[in-house]
Amino acid sequence: MAKFLKKLTILSLLTGLLLISILIFQLLRFQHSAVNLPEGDNIFLIKPGSSIRTIAQQLTQQKIIEDPWLFILLAKLKGDESRVQAGEYEIVTDLTADDLLDTFTRGSAIQYSFTVIEGWSFRQMLGAISQDPIIESTLGGKSDQEIMQILGYPDRHPEGLFFPDTYRFPKGTTDVDFLRRAFQVMENHLRREWDQRESGLPLKSSYEALILASIIEKETGAEFERPLISGVFIQRLKKNMRLQTDPTIIYGLGESFDGNIRYRDLRKDTPYNTYLHAGLTPTPIALPGLESIRASLHPAKTDALYFVSKGDGTHYFSATLEEHNAAVRRYQLNH
Repeated sequence: MAKFLKKLTILSLLTGLLLISILIFQLLRFQHSAVNLPEGDNIFLIKPGSSIRTIAQQLTQQKIIEDPWLFILLAKLKGDESRVQAGEYEIVTDLTADDLLDTFTRGSAIQYSFTVIEGWSFRQMLGAISQDPIIESTLGGKSDQEIMQILGYPDRHPEGLFFPDTYRFPKGTTDVDFLRRAFQVMENHLRREWDQRESGLPLKSSYEALILASIIEKETGAEFERPLISGVFIQRLKKNMRLQTDPTIIYGLGESFDGNIRYRDLRKDTPYNTYLHAGLTPTPIALPGLESIRASLHPAKTDALYFVSKGDGTHYFSATLEEHNAAVRRYQLNH
């Protein structure tokens, strides 16, 4: 009986070793064999939150691989089970199962782009994002406060907090994902620029710099003028003069603005009326770009206190009210 049990144990071990050897052979062959191209286009989509089991089943259903369990085992042995990233992936000729898994874990997904324009308001940006065919819309109908709650900043006003730039992202990106990224990029830029600011500025925080930058952004599209515009506003803040800048009036009017600023608009008491209220506006009025942020923290040295549009996208700067009034007559009234 003992001899029989011994033989049975040896036989079991040999059988186990044989099965393991077969499995290893199958896994190695699977790992280094080329996968099949999917039917139709060569695009494979991994949705956010997909498990390795779900992905393996998708690959099998699309006939890209033949055995989902070998793909799962390969991912487990390589430690890639939870490292696969969502997105669209192109399946090309001669791609092995090992290459395919590496592609998924590197996140080498097809990238799309979306540009946030400098000077957009938060709502303009949100409207454009909602129209993008790739970014998944989840925030429709939500208020600014609800959106900031979802982003994790319930006490912050959204205006100005998202950096205008061109962003690249994979399919499956949601509007929340996009906003979180743009928010963090703005935070990083603003923190760095604030740390490098000039001394003696009448700005108490990086947020005040952001507010000023947004006003500069809306005042001029001429990059070389931004430090000069900033210099005028810094001078006025130091002298406790009202900023008296039209873009803040327009922002305060909101949807009621019809394209023309009238005298009654200058007298309408909104928190953003810098003709009535001294100092900066309560929040930014737009999404400022990096050059406007830098201008707010590095203003030009100037004695100018006034500027007026010359009608060509640039401005005439004046140190005295008399000179400014003359410039207004020349460039605005054609006298």
